Amino acid sequence: MSKRNTYFLVTGAAGYLGLTVTNQLIDRGAHVRALVLKNDPARRYIPAGVDIYEGDLTDKETLRAFFLLPQGAEGRVLHIAGIVTGDPEFNQKVFDVNVGGTRNIIDLCLETPGITRMVYCSSTGAIPDQPIGTATHEVNHFDPALVPGCYAQTKAIASQEVLDACHQKGLHACIVHPSGIMGPGDLAYGEITKTLVRVLRGELPVGIDGDFNLCDVRDLANGIINAAEKGRDGECYILANEPVTFKAFSDMALEAIGGRKIHIFLPIPLVMTVAKMLEALSMITGKKPLLPSFYISQLAKNNCFDSTKARKELDYRCRPYQETITDHIRWMQSEGLL
Repeated sequence: MSKRNTYFLVTGAAGYLGLTVTNQLIDRGAHVRALVLKNDPARRYIPAGVDIYEGDLTDKETLRAFFLLPQGAEGRVLHIAGIVTGDPEFNQKVFDVNVGGTRNIIDLCLETPGITRMVYCSSTGAIPDQPIGTATHEVNHFDPALVPGCYAQTKAIASQEVLDACHQKGLHACIVHPSGIMGPGDLAYGEITKTLVRVLRGELPVGIDGDFNLCDVRDLANGIINAAEKGRDGECYILANEPVTFKAFSDMALEAIGGRKIHIFLPIPLVMTVAKMLEALSMITGKKPLLPSFYISQLAKNNCFDSTKARKELDYRCRPYQETITDHIRWMQSEGLL
């Protein structure tokens, strides 16, 4: 990892997961390049020692300098950048970045001398849901028609693009599929951080009787880095945790600060009915609904994933929820969110 002629090229390096990956690489003594958008304010969080390059995934020409390596050097591309959205409707920008941007990265990996490995950060959402009670495993083909929502569909399309490039063009790449992300360092204050804030402030008098699957961002970062070292060409690896119910999640969070637990958890069908009513109302008022039905559906789906392959081949491990939740809360306190 400390070889100075090996460069790690990280897209999305100023984001939640990408920044964690970048920090871990620096801690390991690696030579790191970070790709950021022009004038991205989050670039100030990128650690010292990282070479920062500006570029736009949707504009291939702006990425060439990021890929250009010194003669004799080796490059490993960690493609983490993408747009996450909870809106299930088609969004051209999301498609352009998640699909078109990945195509550009694939092309440059194939065109650039010295690039020996690409790791594409997909999502468990790109894999079709299995029936409740059946663990979801890796697949070797992706069909956007089999997954719900714009984000999952673009991830499915991009994942298939990577596999096609491996099988048809000789691309040396593998794919990782993280489930949900939590843990310290969520500088954009995403949905999990916002939910934790509401739980800990007592702003949720009732909860929802569903579950989700969340991984510590530090463990996901380690899995991605290990994939660059150990992942096999054309293979996919699920990076997930055990499912956790909303009740268990909120109980662990409140235990960490000695807060009062939530005792009422509403059934999902009831919450879904309310969510759809609020969405209908939002079409009249023009205001964003407080409880999007798409998010509720994620609590009702099968959130059981099998990470056996990643554990065996990538040495992937996911720490206990209580540890991650406690560390996430401590970070939130340091940020003044509580």
